[in-house]
Amino acid sequence: MGQAVKLEFADRRKLRARNTVQYRFAHWPLWISVFFLTNGWITFRLFTRGFDRDVLTWLALVMLATGIAGLFGKLPGVEPEPYIIRFTEDKPNPIYRRICYTLAWSELIAYGSLNLVAIGWALIAGKWRMLQIYHYGFFPLAGCIWLLGAIGKLPRVKPSTKGEGDERRYFYGTVWAVVIGQGLLGLLWQVLPRAPWADVVKLLVFAGVLVMVGALSKRGILPRTRKIVPGELAISI
Repeated sequence: MGQAVKLEFADRRKLRARNTVQYRFAHWPLWISVFFLTNGWITFRLFTRGFDRDVLTWLALVMLATGIAGLFGKLPGVEPEPYIIRFTEDKPNPIYRRICYTLAWSELIAYGSLNLVAIGWALIAGKWRMLQIYHYGFFPLAGCIWLLGAIGKLPRVKPSTKGEGDERRYFYGTVWAVVIGQGLLGLLWQVLPRAPWADVVKLLVFAGVLVMVGALSKRGILPRTRKIVPGELAISI
């Protein structure tokens, strides 16, 4: 017998007719972060040099653009009312949702992958080349994800929302894994010495978190990773 996967039934979920102002504002910083992180080079400069004029200018532009989009309800979670009522309903997936989730996917995959490559390179070559890896690798890798999103081949980015009840599991599972893994990796970077054994620890911790959190998400244990199915009533109709 395999491990049980936790489920939610769509017809048992409490429906929300309108999004509160607090709910909408709570989602805005999330999308500020997503659009800010699309510029991998600026992000790298932020963590290596701190805030400078270029970083602050880019942040101001992102806040302005996302603020305008939010006022018009063109950011996921910032809409006046929820677009998806039933997670198994077949509805057109609006372009703003497809763009936002494509960018989020590109950052989760690109930052996670490049950090793994950087640690692996340090172990093999004995030198850190994170600057060069980000400089030459971020936009080609992110661009491939943008292309997949443009043709609707990513979870939550497909033309229809019909698979949302299952696809959101993959998205939030990836969010949990990468965010927790990168947070721990950043902490280890600060507290561990620059030594080969420390690089091994970083790799084991980062890769271990990705695997462990991925397994928990697959079983639906973490928040927003439960598979949502139609339920008996919906199936019988």
